[in-house]
Amino acid sequence: MSAGVAVREAVADSIISLSDFGIVYFGNDWFAENRTSSHHVAMRLARRTRVLYVDSPGLRAPKATGRDLRKLRRKLLMAAAKPRQIADQMWHITMPQVPFRRLPAVADLNRAAGRFIVRRAMKHLGFDRTITWFAVPHPGVLARKLDEALTVYYCIDDYAALPDVDADAVSAMDAHLLHSADQVFVASGLLLESKRQANASALHAPHGVDVDLFRQASDPRLAAAEQTIGLPRPIIGFYGLIEAWIDLDLIASLARQRPQWTFLLIGRLAVDAGPLRDLPNVVFTGPQPYETLPRWAKAFDVAIIPYRPTRQVVNSNPLKLREYLATGKPIVAVSAPEIDRFAAHVRIATTPQQFLEQIEAALTSDTPARQEARMQCVASQSWDTRIDEVVRIVEQRLTERLLPH
Repeated sequence: MSAGVAVREAVADSIISLSDFGIVYFGNDWFAENRTSSHHVAMRLARRTRVLYVDSPGLRAPKATGRDLRKLRRKLLMAAAKPRQIADQMWHITMPQVPFRRLPAVADLNRAAGRFIVRRAMKHLGFDRTITWFAVPHPGVLARKLDEALTVYYCIDDYAALPDVDADAVSAMDAHLLHSADQVFVASGLLLESKRQANASALHAPHGVDVDLFRQASDPRLAAAEQTIGLPRPIIGFYGLIEAWIDLDLIASLARQRPQWTFLLIGRLAVDAGPLRDLPNVVFTGPQPYETLPRWAKAFDVAIIPYRPTRQVVNSNPLKLREYLATGKPIVAVSAPEIDRFAAHVRIATTPQQFLEQIEAALTSDTPARQEARMQCVASQSWDTRIDEVVRIVEQRLTERLLPH
């Protein structure tokens, strides 16, 4: 269908539909061990229209580790492959980016190579009318370079504050994408004002939660993960990527003071275990499939969010917070703006001693009514609801841009 025909049909309906466009979606590693908001958003967009999911490795420089080197080799090989279907209406390609952006001509190389790889995939899939959708800033050099009808920037993190990135270079890429985007969404309320100063379209789009999945943890019929059977109780649980922003010193202090408790840490250990290495009551499970997380949470007596007070954490909107709430489990967390919004349902601690005291209080004074209140406070915040709201705004932008006034 030609663009002119599409416009005439849309006039009759007054609003252009997202389903009339393919989405070229630049996101985190699709095959990463941890599920991110980038995955959730893309999957729900694919229920509405065709999506080309573009892995964009290269935000941080790879380390000389076996895992990073294997990943780099895999991504380079995948860059030469045709789009691979990974779900209904969703295909996947990889667009590696050279991370050493301070070297001469690297930006030009990334732009040229990326444009070639993506255009080749678009042609293969027949994407003739597109929207570009960026969930990460570094492939933003392609914004407005793919003949797209609209460019969306869905900012889900303070990217320049992430560990092991070139903060100045990432800040510049974020600024470029903010300037290029027709519509900006920001997951963190604290980041919203600064993004709005750069792009007046910026709107708050907080994370959603897979309500139906995580509510299973409160179902008496659901069995806890087999690996948790026999662990000494109470079980103090965490799941997610164990990276530099996780306060391992805090967990170690808690574990030493309460050797009879089990601290169950679920997720890839991306840093040295340091003070936790030799503590017998700290259990690392490694990464677990996303769909099994309710079975792990079922075993928790208390769920924790033990973040370090970094710039990244202050500006974050922790996805796991809403997932924990949906399980109904009592939660103890450090203070951060997006966590404090749920202070009526989360025990907030500002010191290690408070963290310990709040866990003890959660173990001794939780009630079924509090459990139900936690579940209800996120019951209306499903990912489907969130993306419905986002799609309506994108369709309005498309209409304003393409329909004659």
